[in-house]
Amino acid sequence: MSPPGPSTNRVRRAAMAPDRDTNPSAASPPIRSYVLRGGRMGSGQIRALSVLGPRFMLPFQEAALDPAAAFGRVAPVVLEVGFGMGQATAAMAAARPEDDFIGIEVHEAGVGALLQRIEQLHLGNLRIVRHDAVDVLRSMIAPASLAAVYVFFPDPWPKKRHWKRRLVQPPFAALAASRLEPGGVLHCATDWQPYAEQMLEVLRGEPSLENTAADYGTRPAYRPETKFERRGLALGHGVWDLVFRKRA
Repeated sequence: MSPPGPSTNRVRRAAMAPDRDTNPSAASPPIRSYVLRGGRMGSGQIRALSVLGPRFMLPFQEAALDPAAAFGRVAPVVLEVGFGMGQATAAMAAARPEDDFIGIEVHEAGVGALLQRIEQLHLGNLRIVRHDAVDVLRSMIAPASLAAVYVFFPDPWPKKRHWKRRLVQPPFAALAASRLEPGGVLHCATDWQPYAEQMLEVLRGEPSLENTAADYGTRPAYRPETKFERRGLALGHGVWDLVFRKRA
């Protein structure tokens, strides 16, 4: 399939974490795979941040999170990196009440939008961290504690000089894999073929992961198809899902 054109799905790509080495003592400054930009906030999003934020947002901390305390129960925990405006995240949490979800996003408008959806759908199994995803994985998530890590449509940084900003690099794959329980899933998706090829190479190179397909898989039923994705598919653009499992 030929490479797709520029994605219309960029709103879901603005909240990725830096692709730096997993050694926190590294002297070089982190290379961030997102750029913080100011965005317009609606009155509903502002209200949600004020009223719902204290209940559903988890402050970043330099200590492992206790999911049972955060959610009030013991259940499988799924972490999504960069949920954009939160449509897919809310849909997954609503469809899977038996699982608990932690969504990471750095952009305030997206956080406010997802808080609104939490209220509208009465979601008790979803929490939000507004912070850098690599820091969250490294500091707040205990090793072998997650059922899944989702990275849906990260920014592909298509220009070659920006490839170093792409999130899915070997250090990130190693860090994410270390936080998965045996049998846990690292699921990445992109509509940019060159990035899909890089993701496949990176994830194949992580020894603790195994591919669940020969190369790219079909979209699992649990990943909602967005309106931007449907529009792109109708135009002949491709979408590539990569689903890797943590070895026992």
